[in-house]
Amino acid sequence: MIKKRLVPFALIAVLGILTMIIVGSVGMNEQQAIENEDEGGGEEQTASANPEEMFQNSCASCHGSDLSGGVGPNLQGVGDRLSVEEIVSTIENGKGQMPAGLYTGEEAKAVAEWLAEQ
Repeated sequence: MIKKRLVPFALIAVLGILTMIIVGSVGMNEQQAIENEDEGGGEEQTASANPEEMFQNSCASCHGSDLSGGVGPNLQGVGDRLSVEEIVSTIENGKGQMPAGLYTGEEAKAVAEWLAEQ
């Protein structure tokens, strides 16, 4: 008799747990999609893209749209202090609070060359 009463509760518990797992996984997928959009707008940026636009999209929030700094250091005249190779290394590998891998390869080089000229 007790077993017959427990069966409906057990079914409800199992269905509840399955529902939570499904809803949780859907939410995680949506969160990852939003994070991917935030990181690159869902578009692949290439070295042929305007390096100034690339800087504005990924770097200006910390370094300022006019390179004057903010959360990140002032980059005005950075080409006088660092070589293009050093700037590329910082873009690719990060430094301090700056995350690594914002741009790599030709993209990093294009942004570094643009920064060195500013």
